[in-house]
Amino acid sequence: MLSEVLPPVVDRFLAYIQLEKRYSAHTFAAYQQDLIQFFTFLRSQYGDVSLSGISHSHVRTWLAGLMEQGMIAKTVNRKVSTLKSFFKFALRQGDITQTPMTKVTAPKVGSRLPGFIDEKGMQAVEDNRSLRTKGGLIFSDDLKGFTHRMIFELLYHTGIRLSELIHLKESYIDIGRLSIKVLGKGNKERIIPISSLLANQIKEYRESKRRELAEFDMEVLLVNPESGRKLYPKYVYNVVRHYLSAHQITTISQKSPHTLRHTFATHLMNNGADLNAVKELLGHASLASTQVYTHNSIEKLKEAYKKAHPKG
Repeated sequence: MLSEVLPPVVDRFLAYIQLEKRYSAHTFAAYQQDLIQFFTFLRSQYGDVSLSGISHSHVRTWLAGLMEQGMIAKTVNRKVSTLKSFFKFALRQGDITQTPMTKVTAPKVGSRLPGFIDEKGMQAVEDNRSLRTKGGLIFSDDLKGFTHRMIFELLYHTGIRLSELIHLKESYIDIGRLSIKVLGKGNKERIIPISSLLANQIKEYRESKRRELAEFDMEVLLVNPESGRKLYPKYVYNVVRHYLSAHQITTISQKSPHTLRHTFATHLMNNGADLNAVKELLGHASLASTQVYTHNSIEKLKEAYKKAHPKG
């Protein structure tokens, strides 16, 4: 069925972004789904339209329908990006002579500052490791509790993404040099320094795995304490949400792994870290992505000014 809907160039495009551009599995799946949705819509609404016959009106109608269905602008923008990349590829391949995307404008996305935990709140979280809830200790004294604690420590102390965390290999950890290697988006490698405290925790965790589990994934650092297999995203998300909720962090609405990444970056900026250094630590492709954290730093300066200056 899909072969009837999708033109042959789609397969070549998907192979291109997967093998040459080396997009992540998540991004590849998103692009594939976007193209399936678009060409399915095209066929259902307009019948057999040749690739060269697709106009900006076709694309705009599809996007307008998505917005009417309640899809947020950020998601629609991703679909616009998918189509732009696809038609640009088709143009280079000679399948079309012009792209319909030149007259398509992506919807504006309202600026939203990343949520983060302030330093006082974060200190309270780190000081209360034995906080009790109805379910018992937040971090139990077994391998399960140790794994949960390592999830939290690594996310906050390194600022790595959830996907980078679950793919973190034991071989990427350099205890002697107090650093870890991370493979980010597009398999771009970066080195992140770690504290001696975190290095010792990682060392203890590796020893604990070998002591407690008969079989486990030998390649990755963090494993499911029950099965010994590599962690999956939902597992990590649930651990972080449970832990932050238990500490009743009320300054943030979203309690997710990305919240700890935002907190890492904001705390660095608030304490005078160079913007380019934060960019490298986060693995951002450009400074534009990192500059959002300067707003939080400016707000802190404004607050300090109002408190200290006689005319504030």
